[in-house]
Amino acid sequence: MSHQTGIRANEQLAKLFGKAKNGKLRVLKVSIENEQLSCSATADAKKDWERDYDKLLGPLLEENVPCYILYRLDAKIPLGHSWLLISWIPDTASIRQKMVYASTKATLKTEFGSAYITEELHATTLEETTLEGYRKHKRDFAAPAPLTTREEELQELRKTEVHTEISTNTRQQTLGGISCPLTDATVAAVQDLVRGNYDYLQFRIDLEEERIHVSHAAQVELSALPKQVPEDHARYHLFLFRHTHEGDYQESYVFVYSMPGYTCSVRERMMYSSCKAPFLEQLAAMGVDVVKKLEIDNGNELTEAYLLDELHPKKILHRPAFAKPKGPPNRGAKRLTRPSNEDQV
Repeated sequence: MSHQTGIRANEQLAKLFGKAKNGKLRVLKVSIENEQLSCSATADAKKDWERDYDKLLGPLLEENVPCYILYRLDAKIPLGHSWLLISWIPDTASIRQKMVYASTKATLKTEFGSAYITEELHATTLEETTLEGYRKHKRDFAAPAPLTTREEELQELRKTEVHTEISTNTRQQTLGGISCPLTDATVAAVQDLVRGNYDYLQFRIDLEEERIHVSHAAQVELSALPKQVPEDHARYHLFLFRHTHEGDYQESYVFVYSMPGYTCSVRERMMYSSCKAPFLEQLAAMGVDVVKKLEIDNGNELTEAYLLDELHPKKILHRPAFAKPKGPPNRGAKRLTRPSNEDQV
């Protein structure tokens, strides 16, 4: 980077770099002036580095003028004291200033001594240059890197594998997924559905309790069914679809799993996906014969035509016969082969 600008420390700054290592200086402000790195200000240590931080740094920083700050910490390394390099490049600085300071930082580190600089902080707002801003930078730097969606899903899956508790009152991991217990209200609602008191039930999973609750129970017309599907959370739906097919009146239980894309958290998507199969088994044990299982991401899909097509797919009565393709033209006459003597014998 230093070869891009050719900016180097002037003679006065080079000498000051050597004196700064004796432990008396606390702060050294470096600016680029007349195509040179020069010292703009210095300050001696007063107390410990934390109490000196805001008192000494604040007066040195100008709101719209970039600079470098070399701040001596109290921690020791084999060479002496460790130093913090702050690159103060405000958003309001010109593009040229930003480019020059960014490409000259490597030269500054080399001439001061890269081994002495144990930490770096790039600041674009004055809040980031305060002691609290520095501590936040340390916390963010120490935090693990963000996971991809795939890594988050695998992490959730490992949690369910490791922390599974087997009992009659907790969720259980089975071959088909995770079996979450039903609340008493959920069991009562399903029983009322079987008796005919309702034709629509909506269920939600409490992610903290890991239990399935009934969130809505009612008599719902088919035209109002799309409005029951939330746009921000996953849900299970159980609907008694009354219809006629080929002149016969039928009542069919349809189970719908709605998941509105990636607006839900990874944990929510994992729980609803893993609990679906065991929940269907629990419904079957309570007398609910689910004829069709559907997965949607938008309630507008739940139309009469869609349900009829899913329950009674159209049959292809007349399949076209396979037509043997014609051979290539002008391939010549068929060749007749005479049997050999061995074939005649």
